[in-house]
Amino acid sequence: MSLQHTETAGDGPLIPRPERTPGALRAACAVVAPQLLAAYDQAKDQALGEAVEHGSLKPVHAYLSHWAALIEIERHPSLAQRYHRAEYLAHVAATPESARDHLNAASAIYRDASKAVHSE
Repeated sequence: MSLQHTETAGDGPLIPRPERTPGALRAACAVVAPQLLAAYDQAKDQALGEAVEHGSLKPVHAYLSHWAALIEIERHPSLAQRYHRAEYLAHVAATPESARDHLNAASAIYRDASKAVHSE
């Protein structure tokens, strides 16, 4: 049985940090956030298409960095719960100020995850 957010792994990550390759990130996504697999595949296809169209690997690097950060968040169930809660509360906020506060919280989590995967 694979670990998912409904199972506990203590305060530690559900899986080791994957390499920043399309295959490793997809495999990690399948374990920690299978509901995001379709979005992952779509993002990969879009990045590859843009890379070919523009003759640049920048879209591929951007997609890999973005998904590495998302997987970093999803590897930690309590962090993922805080991130998704902040995003949800931003969408249902009654005021722009409240939405901004929740978006700032989600952004801070994402930035920290991005720094973690780029500090390797």
